Amino acid sequence: MSSQEPPRLAAITGAGSGIGEAVAHRLAAEGFDVAVIDIDGGKAESVAGAVARAGGNALPLVVDVCQAESVEAAFAAIEAWRKSPDVLVNSAGVLSIVPVMECQPATFRSVMDVNVLGTFLCAQRAARGMIAQHYGRIVNLTSISGERAGVGRVAYGTSKAAVAGLTRQLAMELGSFGITANSVAPGPIRTPLTEASYTPETIRAFEGMIPAKRLGTVDDVAHAIAFLCGDAAAYVNGVMLAVDGGFLAAGVGTTGGLQA
Repeated sequence: MSSQEPPRLAAITGAGSGIGEAVAHRLAAEGFDVAVIDIDGGKAESVAGAVARAGGNALPLVVDVCQAESVEAAFAAIEAWRKSPDVLVNSAGVLSIVPVMECQPATFRSVMDVNVLGTFLCAQRAARGMIAQHYGRIVNLTSISGERAGVGRVAYGTSKAAVAGLTRQLAMELGSFGITANSVAPGPIRTPLTEASYTPETIRAFEGMIPAKRLGTVDDVAHAIAFLCGDAAAYVNGVMLAVDGGFLAAGVGTTGGLQA
């Protein structure tokens, strides 16, 4: 993007905290205008204000990604503010830890609504403008929980596996319009969402299984997402990029007396 071109615009859901917040700051630092989308208006305002104080341009929006009308209103507001987004990062998500035999239909449905339906509605709406301008980057947040099962993650893990499949479908159907669709699968990351479910025992167990020997940060994930949002990733389409310190790649940590 040259200095003569207008700034590109990124819409980021779940941008009021955690990974979404880090992505808003990362993309703003790279010259994007950002629409800070969150169901919590106070958090959206706070992040947008922080972006503005750092010299960026941000629009806070209160959106329920599960509701088509709310999504439509948000994108109409973004288009009135600047233009159709060049980039969409679907970071809005919920985490429910419930054993499979105790998971109620309402719980399962609510997780699927936010994590899968919300991702679909936002991607579908953003793609309209991207198709018209023959350019777009969609990045969805999946999870290592969509690749490897975990106790209590029947709803969350299933939803994230579905998001990975949705991403491939978007890549297939939108690629001819100059749009890429990829996903980032965070491993164990310290966020407000995960801190509520990670006990000290959980953290120690993760650290023992991760080759990097540490939990990740929201900035680790934001940098990966920023790459997929940029022109350097123009020929990267339909992939899932794990940002997990090697967790998915790792196997047995001890073999023949050797210790990883």
